[in-house]
Amino acid sequence: MSQQKNTIRQIRLPLLLALSIAGGIWIGATFAEPKGSQNDLRAALYKLQEIMTYINRDYVDSVDTNELVEFGITKMLEKLDPHSSYIPAKDASLVQSQLEGEFDGIGVEFGIIRDTIYVVAPLTGGPSEALGIQTGDQIISVDGKTVAGIGITNRDVFDYLRGPSGSKVAVEIKRKNAPSLIKYSITRAKIPQYSINATYMVDKEIGYIKVTRFAATTYDEFRKSIADLQALGMKKLIVDLQGNPGGYMGAAIYMVDELLGGRDLIVSQVGKVTQYNSKAYASKPGMFEEGSVIILINEGSASASEIMAGAIQDNDRGLIVGRRSFGKGLVQMPIDLSDGAELRLTIARYFTPSGRSIQKPYDSDYEAYETDLNNRYEKGEFFSADSISFNDSLKYQTKKGRTVYGGGGIMPDYFVPLDTTMNSAYVNKLFSTDSSREYLLDYVSKSKSKFSKVSVEDYYKNFKVSDAMLMDLVDFGKKNKVEFDAKDFAKSKEYLRILIKAHLGRQLYDDSAFYKVINDINEVYQQAVKLFGEADKINL
Repeated sequence: MSQQKNTIRQIRLPLLLALSIAGGIWIGATFAEPKGSQNDLRAALYKLQEIMTYINRDYVDSVDTNELVEFGITKMLEKLDPHSSYIPAKDASLVQSQLEGEFDGIGVEFGIIRDTIYVVAPLTGGPSEALGIQTGDQIISVDGKTVAGIGITNRDVFDYLRGPSGSKVAVEIKRKNAPSLIKYSITRAKIPQYSINATYMVDKEIGYIKVTRFAATTYDEFRKSIADLQALGMKKLIVDLQGNPGGYMGAAIYMVDELLGGRDLIVSQVGKVTQYNSKAYASKPGMFEEGSVIILINEGSASASEIMAGAIQDNDRGLIVGRRSFGKGLVQMPIDLSDGAELRLTIARYFTPSGRSIQKPYDSDYEAYETDLNNRYEKGEFFSADSISFNDSLKYQTKKGRTVYGGGGIMPDYFVPLDTTMNSAYVNKLFSTDSSREYLLDYVSKSKSKFSKVSVEDYYKNFKVSDAMLMDLVDFGKKNKVEFDAKDFAKSKEYLRILIKAHLGRQLYDDSAFYKVINDINEVYQQAVKLFGEADKINL
């Protein structure tokens, strides 16, 4: 009888078990556990070495042992908590650049449409802008290699176009109405990434700051935004953390310190190893300690966003408006590995000033953890605060005695239900396919000159997306096999005007123009602007 070959999946189990045992003990030993644990570590590592030796030498088929080890590491970490993670060496530098505040590249915002790289916009001050690369240009080849029509991915684009500052890359560009490809030799440079995407005055007193992540440069950007708004007369401040997944905890602490007075506690951190225990306090005079503050959060606000919202809420410094935040209260330490990979290991839990841990419950059911937001939606939590229940044993008091709850995210002081009345499946299809991007690139290439003397404020107040523009978008939808839906179109027509105006504003001006327009249909923002009277009462 012939024997069946074992599959890769079948041989993973013993390796995975060995890695789980060895890895769990190794983590303990790293933090100076007793001698007995160190002996266990040696035994576990020896067992792992035995298994790897047998697989490499005797297994019936050739296998990539490094691939198996990386798979085992990933699965091992899943046994710890939902946020400890392993980043392979090939991805580590890209992931890190998203938090460092800058990267080396050619300086373009790009999109992939119909398997072709399109320049959405050259980044201000970058090498591509200096050479005259334009919105709508298509990148056909890079260093002599064709990159159009080959199934290009975002990861591929990063690999082709990013590189050390000062290095050169040759690209060939297809430009509308140009008779042939245009060749550019681009010298890569440091390209800044901004984590504060919008700063503007809502009216004569209210300033607005949109923070999209907490990166290395976020605190400095925040200080500049406050200074700019104060120069314009700001007396009240909205900080928008909706959809902000977090980042560096230190950035959040420094930003809160600009808003809190005295020696107010900002956040506590507690781990198994005492060296990771700490408390952060307000420690210096802040730029905006007196005026009213409102923080906007929703189900996408996590980690450092929750540190900031929790500190403002527990110290009764301002009003939290929106929907319950994500619920990530675990602190990860990045550890560089010898091959360039990175381990992000949970080393502590953080607690808000009142003592709340806002980490939502987790166990070995990772699928349930990952689908938590979908479950909240289906249970109606996004639409009614009454659908949210809190355990009385997790009841805490703010500095002035208001009741707040731990156990899973920050519950806002003022709940705002999700508004889906204007949206529709048809609009979602227009924006989830290439239809809206193609339309906007086409419109900008034809009409950008008309806006050269139009200010952002004039654009916001006076420009209106016409019916003809909407029908042009519908035609681009048809090209992308998005069938016209008359009923959905009628329902969402005004909503669609604002979406197009917002995205067009981003391409013509900047992200501030986008948020200034899109906030007209942001229900959390709209409510917040009306709630400064309540914010003042909390801060008295």
